[in-house]
This record gives sequence, structure tokens and C-alpha cells, in this order.
Amino acid sequence: MSHSYHRQLVFTIKDRCRVCFTCVRECPVKAIKIINGQAEVINDRCIGCGNCVRVCSQGAKIALRSVDAVFDLLTSKSKIAACIAPSFPAEFTEITDYKVLVGMIRKLGFDYVTEVSFGADIVAREYEKMIKTNDFEGDISSDCPAIVYFIRHYHPDIVSYLAPIASPMVAMSRVMKKKHGEALKVVFIGPCFAKKAETNETDEVLTFRELREMFDKSNIRAENTDPSEFDPPHGGKGAIFPISRGLYYTANNHESIPEERVIIAEGQVNYKEAITEFEEGYIRKKHLMLLCCEGCIMGPGTSPGGKRFARSAAVGEYVNKKLQNINKESWERDIQEYCRIDLSQTFTPEDRRLAPPTNEDVQLALQSMGKFSPGDHLNCGACGYDTCVDHASAIVNGHAETEMCLPFTIEKLHDSINNLNVSNEKLAKAKAALQQSEKLAHMGQLSAGIAHELNNPLGVITMYSSILMDETPEGDPVREDLKLIVEQADRCKKIVSGLLNFARKNQVNLTETNVVKFMEHSLNSIIKPEKVTCTFTSNIADPIGFLDIDQMMQVVTNLEKNAIEAMRDGGSLNVSVEGDREEITFIVSDTGSGILKENMDKIFTPFFTTKEMGKGTGLGLALIYGIVKMHKGKIHVDSNADPAEGPTGTTFRISIPRGRN
Repeated sequence: MSHSYHRQLVFTIKDRCRVCFTCVRECPVKAIKIINGQAEVINDRCIGCGNCVRVCSQGAKIALRSVDAVFDLLTSKSKIAACIAPSFPAEFTEITDYKVLVGMIRKLGFDYVTEVSFGADIVAREYEKMIKTNDFEGDISSDCPAIVYFIRHYHPDIVSYLAPIASPMVAMSRVMKKKHGEALKVVFIGPCFAKKAETNETDEVLTFRELREMFDKSNIRAENTDPSEFDPPHGGKGAIFPISRGLYYTANNHESIPEERVIIAEGQVNYKEAITEFEEGYIRKKHLMLLCCEGCIMGPGTSPGGKRFARSAAVGEYVNKKLQNINKESWERDIQEYCRIDLSQTFTPEDRRLAPPTNEDVQLALQSMGKFSPGDHLNCGACGYDTCVDHASAIVNGHAETEMCLPFTIEKLHDSINNLNVSNEKLAKAKAALQQSEKLAHMGQLSAGIAHELNNPLGVITMYSSILMDETPEGDPVREDLKLIVEQADRCKKIVSGLLNFARKNQVNLTETNVVKFMEHSLNSIIKPEKVTCTFTSNIADPIGFLDIDQMMQVVTNLEKNAIEAMRDGGSLNVSVEGDREEITFIVSDTGSGILKENMDKIFTPFFTTKEMGKGTGLGLALIYGIVKMHKGKIHVDSNADPAEGPTGTTFRISIPRGRN
């Protein structure tokens, strides 16, 4: 009989997948494909081990269900046999008498209920004969279908070393059909998913968990069931088959198989290493007894949360009681009758290994994850792959995504947060600028109204006070009073003029300007005290830009004067110009007293000033702000007024577009 039957065993419920990559990590053949963060099983690569179902905490991986098909089979007119795996004592630990479990299975509608342990008995004898032959060249046990699929698909060169012996399940199916006729329908009940795809010689396969589901749906309980014995042929020592080293204990019936001829490996790490070493020739003349799980008692079709050693102990207790009560004569007769049936099985290689990607493609995939040198390879395993190179190869093959790399994703997240912080900072500045513009617009309207109302009365006061002063002779005390009136009226007129300039929406008259000469001229236009050192620096390759010379000169000289006034005890005034192809930036920096933090939000507000009474109107920086905005530019201020935090001083940076607006 050949072993080529295959069907999809595991499916994904996408809504439940939470991008943890645990299934990738636990899949021994990496038969998982990640698409948009969702894990899908690649059926052609799957060996049916069930690890992905067992480890998925979200229930996103589910196995092929057979419950409905078995219920349908039980309603048919066919005779149906239930063949239960010898690991059942490890699953149904709450049922102390195995006969009650047999009665519950019969109650579902099965005509026969028998133990697969008898199949294990006759299969073990075949292994014993093969291992004890003098010309033994080594082989690999073929009773675990997941192991068989693993070798056929991923180590096809050693398929010929698979023992050509049917599994206990297949052997028991053949026994039951010989005993009751080929029309008999056979349902295997056990702990394994891969059994569902092992052969077409059984009609259906149920897991232990599915059997519990059928009991629940049929309202079958231990307390309302009559105990019943298994149907013959009864199993013997094969009942110990599902525990660790079970096949060895069963096959070594006469304790005549030397242990040095046998290597036993269970669990995905151990069996993979054993197969690799066998293929490489290190352990070629050995018999490999391999199980995908840590004994069938821990198969993925068992209830979750079971304790391995407690389950092993439960099987051991059952076997001890069974061997004490077994009818050895009847068992020997059955063995003699059925050991002559065909127990052969053939296996064909089906190479499903992927061609290794080119080194260039792997390097490109690594670079897409920010890994440019071996020092960048953390090999942390968070993606589910053992190494970064394995992950990159999976990306090239279309089975993985760059976002699966946790360090890379965290780094991208940090970059996104930093970019978001920068965007938030820009947004905050833009919001502040908008608020300032709105505030200045309202102040402008108010200022225009005040200036309009005050301008004419001030003109009258100035004119008549000047006439009276001219008519008053020198030395007259009244003349001094009139002089004060004229001075204060002139001061009021300047304030009103400033208000009008602030409120007026002036148009800029852009002129091609050499900004280096422009800044040098600005320094020459102000009075520089001896205690203040002035320097000018040009860091611009192309000095030509377009600006309103008169208005920008007002801006720069105003800032330079403010800087000098902030350095009463002397200091340094540093003026520079820099730029690129898009913008020109004027920088005015001083080492003065600085601006207090609590005043930084107010400096562009009209009439706000920290100067002494009569020394300033508080309109200078407001006018500067308006002129810069009319040039579609930006103004930025850095200042420190606390010596404890470093050198004091203020720096204004004004950036305006280089070309015509």
C-alpha cells in the first residue's frame, strides 16, 4: 500500500490572528505565510504536526473537523468500527474504568469498539524482525505520519530508509476489515491531526477533543452509561506504545534488541537533529524511533493543559492492569491469525524544499530591515525565525514581511514618534503664529481707530503750543511749560504714527538686493558704543535676494538697536547672513541680559515693553513681526536670561524667501 494521501489539516481564522508569530516560531518546517500581518498555513508545506494549533493562544489556528462527517457516517446503514488509540488513558483520566469509556463510544452508535494497541502489537513484531536481521543497514520508524511527511517533503533523499511497515492505525484498520469484511467503515480516534491525512484506508479520523465534543452534543455522560468491554482482538503490550520509548518497549518483546542499535528522539528539536545526522551519515546504521510530539500522549488532538508525566503514569497504570488480566492464549491466537496480513507500506519522495534565494536578494532583504552588516544581525528570534538570514530568505520567498523584525519595527516606531514630535512642534509654532497674527489683526484695528481719533487733536495741540512758545519771550517760565507741551505732543504724534504704521497693511516693494552689502550698511547706520564689539559674518554663496529694502532695513536696525540697549555693561553684537537656494536668513545675536521666559510669548504684542518709561513704545517688535510676515518669512527667537543656565543673550533669526513672492 502506498502512502500518498494528503489533505489540508489546519486553517486560519484571520479575525483572531494577533501578529505574535508564535506559529511561525513553533512550525518545524516554516509552513506559515505572513500576509499583512496575518498568518496563513501553506498546505503544500504543512506536515500536520499541529504545533501551530497547540501554541495559538487566540484560537486563530483550527484543525480540520471530522465531527459532522462521523455523525453522518453513524446515521448510515453501514457497520462502523471505532478504533481508539492506546493513548486514551492519558486523555480520559476522569474515567477510572475504561469499560465506561467503551460504553460511551458504543452509545454514539458504533457497532464495534476496539483498541489500536493490537495493531501496535503486530507492527512491533515487524520492527523487531527488521532490527534483528544481520544485514540491517539502518532505518527510520514510519508510525508517526508527521515524521513521514517531514522526510518525504524535506529530506526526500532518505525516503528509502523509512521502514516499509504500516502504522498501528493502518494495521488495525486492515485487521478489522479482514475480521468483519471490506464493507466495514473504520473511524480512528486518537491524539493526532496528521492521522487525518495519513491514509484513505480509514474512513474518518477523530481527535480526542472531537470525541468529547460528540459526547457533549449527544448528552452522553459516564454516569448514564453502561460499561462495556472492547471488541476483539484485544491489545497487549502495544498499549504502552504512546509513551516515551513506547515503540522500543513493545518491539523488544524478548529483550533481544540491543539498545545501541536504536536511537529514540521525540519533539521537534530532537527529531530534526536526529534526521539530519542520519542523512549526513553520522548515525546511518541505527534504527531511529521518532515521534513528532513528546509521546503521543501530548498530541495536539488531546485536551490542553495536560501534564506529560501524569499522562504517562496513567498509561502505565492502565498497561499494568491490562497485562495482569490479559488472556494470553487468546491474545497469542489473534496474533498468529492476523500477523499474516499485509503490513507493508511504501513511501514516495515529494520534494517540497524551496530553492535557496541568491545572496544578493538576501542582502537586499536584510538591508530593507536596516541590517547592513553582520553586527546588525541580532538573531533574536522574535520574528519566528532562528536567524536574521532565515527571516530575510523567507521575505525573498514571499513567506514573511520586514515588519516581523521586532528591533526594526521598534526603530521605525521611534522614528515615527520623533517625526510626530517634530510635526507637533511645527504645528504648535504655526498655531502660535496664527494666534499672534489674529491678535495683531485685532490690535491693528484698535490702533487704527485710536490713531485716527488722536491724530487731529494732537496736530492742533502741537501747532498752537508751538505758536504760543514762539510768542513767549526767552526767560519767561511759561516758555518752559510750553516747551514741555510741544515735546510731549511730538512724542504722542510719534506714537500715533507708529500705530498707523502697525495698523496699515503695507505692500512690500521687492527689489533685487545684495544682502551682504545690505547687512553691512545696517551696521553702519546705528550708533555703536565703545563697550560693544560688533562683528559681521557672511555664510552665503549667492548674496542676491529680493526684499523691500526700506522695510527690512527698519527690521534689522531695530533689532540691532535693541541688542545694543540690552548690553548696558558692554558685550558682543554678532550679525550674520546665510542661506540656501530657497531662503535667506538674517541673524542678529547679542550677549546682553536676555528675555525672561515669562515674557517670550508677549514680545511681539503691541505696547508690551520692558524698557523704562519714556524709553520705548512697545511697537518695535510688533512692526518687525508684521514686516517679516508681509515678506512671507519666519522669525524665531532664542534667549536666556538666567546665568545659571548658561551665557545670557538673545538671538533673532529671520528667514525670508530668496525669490520674488
